[in-house]
Amino acid sequence: MSVESYLRIGELSRRTGVSVELLRAWEKRYRLLEPARSGGGFRLYSDIDVDRVRSMQGHLDDGLAAAEAARRTLRREPAPTPVAGGLVAGPKRELAQALAAFDEARVHAVFDRLLASLSLDTVLAEVVIPYLHELGDAWERGEVTVSQEHFASALIRGRLLGLARGWGAGAGPRALLACPAGELHDLGLIAFGLALRSRGWRITYLGQDTPLDAVGEHGEALQPNCVVLAFTRRGALDDELGVLKRMAGTVPVWLAGAGATAELAERAGALLLATDPVEAADRVAGTPSRAT
Repeated sequence: MSVESYLRIGELSRRTGVSVELLRAWEKRYRLLEPARSGGGFRLYSDIDVDRVRSMQGHLDDGLAAAEAARRTLRREPAPTPVAGGLVAGPKRELAQALAAFDEARVHAVFDRLLASLSLDTVLAEVVIPYLHELGDAWERGEVTVSQEHFASALIRGRLLGLARGWGAGAGPRALLACPAGELHDLGLIAFGLALRSRGWRITYLGQDTPLDAVGEHGEALQPNCVVLAFTRRGALDDELGVLKRMAGTVPVWLAGAGATAELAERAGALLLATDPVEAADRVAGTPSRAT
């Protein structure tokens, strides 16, 4: 393979969702990875290493111990389709209890265990997103306080953004992500960006409360392969349909979140995404994008 397709360990970590520390442990204990050396002595990892890490994750998700998962990976035994429900039920419950108790140290410990044993997609799809949905439902029923909701959202947001460090680096296609003006709920968009990053995309994240004009200006400067706008309020973009249509005329625009509708997408010439961030990342990554 060409030199350009080799990865430093930080990039391997971002692409697979496995921490650098755990990758090094797997390499040392089980010889799971076989890095080459650059002229400067840096370890460089190949697509074979990426496949091995993902196979390892699949075996771990199936409940195997790490040593056995590594043996099967090195023997090239296919990992079974993960059934993660039983593996995450306990940690998910513990995470909810720790957040409800304002126990920050315990929350971080649960996150660390999840990320050490499961793929990032599984953590997002089976733990983080379901918990956030449950938190929102409890908020609407008046079962959680303002302080509980703010504490939980802020802590989860911080962990997700920590995983997002460096997600704009690399050579893959680029996605420009933003929440329109007035929209402050961005956890789903961050989770989507992480899932898309694990599929080889680069992420430029403008974040909450970004006017569409500003999104358009950044789009003209960066020439991304797509723009993703996430919002929870119905009608949030009705007054800016002209701006949205002009943007969608130059770059594929995806609309996501509870506020996005098929009608709005059709009127704007945009595309509609599923509300599940991992499913949405699969769709964007699998859709041919306009060359830039």
